[in-house]
Order: sequence, then C-alpha cells, then structure tokens
Amino acid sequence: MSEGRFLSGSTMGHVVRMTATGAFGITFVFLVDAANLVWIAQLGDPGLVAAIGFAFAIQFFSVSSGVGLMIASTALVSRRIGARDRTGAAEQAGVAMMVAVAFQAVVAALVVWFRHDLVAVAGATGETAALAARYLAITVPSLVLMAVGLIASGVLRADGFGAKAMYITLISGAILMVVDPVLILWLGWGLDGAAVGLVLFRLALMGLGLYFAVYQQRLISWPGFAPSLRYAWPYLLIALPAIATQMATPVGNYLLTIVTAPFGDDAVAAWAVVGRLTVVAFGGIFALSGAIGGIFGQNYGAGQMARVRSTYRDALVFCLIYTLAMWAVLFTVTPLVSQLFGLEGQGAEVLRAFTSIGVGGFVFVGALFVSNAAFNTLGKPARSTLLNWVKEVVIGWPAAIVMAGTFGASGVIFGQAAASALVGACACLWGWHYVRHLTPGEDAPLDLAPPRPYPNPDRYRRR
Repeated sequence: MSEGRFLSGSTMGHVVRMTATGAFGITFVFLVDAANLVWIAQLGDPGLVAAIGFAFAIQFFSVSSGVGLMIASTALVSRRIGARDRTGAAEQAGVAMMVAVAFQAVVAALVVWFRHDLVAVAGATGETAALAARYLAITVPSLVLMAVGLIASGVLRADGFGAKAMYITLISGAILMVVDPVLILWLGWGLDGAAVGLVLFRLALMGLGLYFAVYQQRLISWPGFAPSLRYAWPYLLIALPAIATQMATPVGNYLLTIVTAPFGDDAVAAWAVVGRLTVVAFGGIFALSGAIGGIFGQNYGAGQMARVRSTYRDALVFCLIYTLAMWAVLFTVTPLVSQLFGLEGQGAEVLRAFTSIGVGGFVFVGALFVSNAAFNTLGKPARSTLLNWVKEVVIGWPAAIVMAGTFGASGVIFGQAAASALVGACACLWGWHYVRHLTPGEDAPLDLAPPRPYPNPDRYRRR
C-alpha cells in the first residue's frame, strides 16, 4: 500500500506547497470574479454593482455549505490514506460526493424558492432587489455542479495532488475570464451575462474535477448502496458541524450587509468591492485551511503527532508573513482600486477603512482558519463551529452596529476587525493546546469505526 505524501519531508515545505497551489487557483478565480464586477461597473449603474453585492451575500450561504462538505471529505480521505487504507479512501470519497450533491440540490431549491424574501431581508429594494433575485435564480441551481468540483478538489488535496486541484480552478477561471466580457459587454446581457458566465464556470469546475480525480487518478469510487452507509455516517459527523462552521461567515456577511444597507448604494457597492478584494488578496489564507487539512489528516492517521504539531506551528508562521505582506500591498494600491471601481465619497471611505485597519484583522483570521483545520480534521469539529459563530454573530455583528453608529459605514469594517482579533487569538491558543496534548488514536472512531448495523464492514470491501 503506497504511503501518504505528507508523512515525510518538511512540514513547512508541505504547508507552503499545498497552500501556494491552492492560493494560486483560488486567487485566480476570485480575481476573475473581481473582474466580473469591473465589467458590470463599466455599465455605469451603481445599482447593478449593489445587486451583485446583495446576491453575493445570499449565495455565500450556499457556497459555504459546499466548502464545508469538501472540508469533511478531505479530513476523512486523508486520514484513511495516512492509515494506508486506499480502497476505503476512494469509497469514502465516492460517498462524500453523492451526499454533497444531494445536500446542495436541496439548498439550491430552497434559495431559489425564497430568493425574493432573502433579498428583501438583506435590505435591497426596488429595481436593485429585482436584479439580485434574477441573478440568484440563474446561478444558484449550478451549485450542484460546483459540489462535484469541490469534492473532487478536496480529494485531490487529501492525497497531495495540490497542482491538479489548482488546475481545476485555474482552467475554469480562465474560461470565465474569456466569457464574462463577451456576455456582459459585447452581447450586452449585463447582469444576466455575469450570471450565465458563473454557471459555465461551475460546469467547467465539475468536468475538470471528475477528469482529474476519477478518470486520471482513480481516487473516487462507489462502494454500493449498503456499505455506503458505513461511510456516510462518519462523513456526516464531520460534515454537519463543518457546514455550520462555514455558514457562520456568510451569516456574518449577511448581517453586516444589513448594517451597511441604510448608508445607501454607494456603501453597499463599496462593501461588495471589499468582499471581492478580500478573497483576491487573501486567497492564500483561505487556501491555507483546506491545504493543511490533508497534512493534518495523513499524519494523524499514521500516528505521527509530532508532525501534526509542527504543521500547526508552521501554518501560523506562514499566515503571519503572508498577511503582513498583503497588508502593505493593499494599503499602497488603495487609490488605484477606488478609481478602478468608481468609488467616491462614502464608498471610498469604506475602502480606506478596510485597507488601513480592517486588513490587520486577517492576522487573526488566519490563526482562526488554522485552528479550524485542526479541529475539523482531528476530531473536534464542533469547536470550530463555536468559534466561528461567536466571531461572526455574538461579537462581530454587535460590534459593527455600535461602531457604525459612531463612524458611519466604515464602522462596519472596524467592528469586523475587532471581532477577528479577539476570537482569532483565542482560537489560536485553544487549537495549540489541543494539538499539543493529542495522542495517537484519539478520536479515531470518528472515521475508522463502522456504525452498529455493520459490525464487520470488511465483507463489503471490494476484493
């Protein structure tokens, strides 16, 4: 049985390599998404940009649930690879994909059905609300396609194929980069063109994911209906709290959008720009959590606790250096970004608040993500859920309301940064305490022991 790729060599090297490939792919996709906003801005209607901002706040829920499903698949597949159970890893991946597709289909149906109500609650009114609802109706059903691509990408990362996982998002993003200006500007479809481009992107994501993970690497297989229950149970034990963890961020974004909305379309447009700028600049931080999950999982499955601890430490160091570098870059290019997106007055103030103060909070957001990866992969996913909901709702939302009352729309940025600093510091310490005292085999039944109906699961395994 072949050994996992992360069980030897420098843990910092693995962290950097996996994060770099993940960051490159994610950053490129979000860069294309930001370009999408630029094309829309060229139409000269702030209402269109605001409509995408409202739609993004709502669709963020659905996308985040897909990311939670991917995190769970990476955790369990990597742990089985570390334990040298390749057959079980492939079957676990197949069941994870089926569950993810079913789950996202239900989520997409609910969002489409209640889209007008969701847009209204977010604070959109009139033509802006109608445009946001139409954008959701076109794009949300394609979340099912995206679920397939995300699971395939997560499985590739679990086995150390960071470059191939990167190709999935890179090639899909390149397609979107070409298609967007054609649909939005050349064909004159405007916001509808942006929505169609997003659907095509997700279709490419699914096709490439299946090609690399199933056809080329044979990392995903279907064990059959009866034995699949054995894999579904431990998957749901991690996936449900992981989804709840991921949902905290869109809920927080949604609540902060509501706080921002009374300040007008200029403020909401700036908030939308900040959202796109965040994911472009901090693709490395967002990729870090998914990248190190596989490293944690393989070494945990192999009982190499010292390497688990060094992975945690190295990820924190990487996060600190990356965030400080991005802070300097964003602060420098603030005037250029304001001009590019046509932000003036209050909108420009919101952007300056983010690049001067808000970005600093990502030093602690990165620490939170590292602890999330550790808790999700190493058997304590509920802790990640608790931390993220405290950050976004218990502390972040009230802080934004209070500071918005003093500083206007910019106060939303200040409140978000304060919550990130407080919770991120606590998460960092809690995660390190847990990893430092972790022993081999602890919490292993979460993915290695079968549920009661199948006391002898090996009889279902392919021969």
